[in-house]
Amino acid sequence: MSRAFVKEADETFSELPDRPISSHPNLVTPEGLRAIDATVDRLQQEYAALRVSGDRAAVAAIAREQRYWISRKSSAQVVVAAPNPKTVQFGCTVTILRDGGSEKTYRIVGEDEADPAHGTISYVSPVAQALKGRKVQDVVQVGGSDIELIAIA
Repeated sequence: MSRAFVKEADETFSELPDRPISSHPNLVTPEGLRAIDATVDRLQQEYAALRVSGDRAAVAAIAREQRYWISRKSSAQVVVAAPNPKTVQFGCTVTILRDGGSEKTYRIVGEDEADPAHGTISYVSPVAQALKGRKVQDVVQVGGSDIELIAIA
């Protein structure tokens, strides 16, 4: 086969398209901003190391991540949670009771900080939106089931 019809693998990785950025305000907790700073620093170090290695695919992937996190850092709006909140708001921790009797505790955080498996949910998630401004013992409906708010911290 002629080499004229074979595309070099490295040529496809000169630049990857940007990661999508949410249209919502980039609210973050102070811890979230520290995590973004650490990510930007780590990516800068990885980028420098990879440029030396000549791995174009890895360089393109890291450059894409750098662009995303630098953008998120520049648009971050730090929100400090109010002490002893009486209603649900950004940064607070809520404990809910679902229809089936399961109890869950989540902290409401920024989109990039959210990890429900580790107890954090995004402030734009359906649960957080339904609970926003609610008080203990309020019941809201999310996804066709009732959720009772049993604690706010």
